Amino acid sequence: MTLSLNPNRLPPDSHSSQLQIAPHRWPGLIQAYWPYLPVSDQTPVITLMEGNTPLIPVPSIADRIGKSVQVFVKYDGLNPTGSFKDRGMTMAISKAKEAGAEAVICASTGNTSAAAAAYALRGGMRAFVVIPDGYVALGKLAQALLYGAKVLAIQGNFDQAFDMVCQSAEKYPVTLVNSLNPYRLEGQKTAAFEIVDALGDAPDWLCIPVGNAGNITAYWMGFCEYHAQGRCDRLPRMMGFQAAGAAPLVTGEPCPHPETLATAIRIGNPANRDRALAVQAASQGAFNAVTDEEILSAYRLLAAAEGIFCEPASAASVAGLLKVKEQIPVGARVVCVLTGNGLKDPDAAIKHSQNQVHQGVEPNLASLATAMGF
Repeated sequence: MTLSLNPNRLPPDSHSSQLQIAPHRWPGLIQAYWPYLPVSDQTPVITLMEGNTPLIPVPSIADRIGKSVQVFVKYDGLNPTGSFKDRGMTMAISKAKEAGAEAVICASTGNTSAAAAAYALRGGMRAFVVIPDGYVALGKLAQALLYGAKVLAIQGNFDQAFDMVCQSAEKYPVTLVNSLNPYRLEGQKTAAFEIVDALGDAPDWLCIPVGNAGNITAYWMGFCEYHAQGRCDRLPRMMGFQAAGAAPLVTGEPCPHPETLATAIRIGNPANRDRALAVQAASQGAFNAVTDEEILSAYRLLAAAEGIFCEPASAASVAGLLKVKEQIPVGARVVCVLTGNGLKDPDAAIKHSQNQVHQGVEPNLASLATAMGF
């Protein structure tokens, strides 16, 4: 969808970054945060009205920590294609359209492919997505196919797929829309703006899953820009969490054979490694690893105690917070980023649920009552 540009935008130094719009009419994140983004009147805005996702308090998580802390989750699984990738893709595709591109390409563990395919379709461009065969959740693969992308499955891992698409973008008339594309991070930084807008300041800690390490970089960009504009008084400590079987930022060296059930962060050599390490240093943050068992425990806890269904990789942020809870300051406000919707990976939900379908119930009230325990 291409929107006409609103002439009543606020200047970058305004104390309100958002447009003066009716409260029921969210215009998509590019128009909402126009002064903070590299766009102009010549930029065709390709949008699915992404952004404006909820910041949800999770008291059951806070109770497990104690210390009078407050814990919130930024539920980006409620973006149009079900993940935070929509934030970056609205920018990447809009700028590709502005530059005259006719096709885009990405490597993906799933969410990037869904977002790239949807926004490319919206912008009238072809999309090519390269995935590691057998390691993309079916919900994500289904999205890319239905959005009309050409899906190419390689017999290798994400890091090999990423190398291939980078070479393709250099040699052929396709625009790379992975997180090396600078406009991706520009769009993703808006999640930090939304957190500050909701809380009135930056949190003390920002906990986030880390795969290719673009999102932790983008959040830091957003917090720093808002801080420079006087929109927040502090900068958060950035806490990144990787799956133990794919934790190159924790071990300090690439992982040639990454393995984890959290397929969205199954990446052994992050493209944004150096920038993520700079974020860690600047924020006095840390990278830690969480096991698949710890991820699953947090995944089930969010669903059973809070009614929040995220994909397994998203739960790494909560798993990590609980793992390092002794380090959390008394009275701290913590935000955990949930990057994707649980419906992205229904197989994982069914396989790892502690509840099962009660089968064989006869079609009468007595049988139903017995099954319910009455």
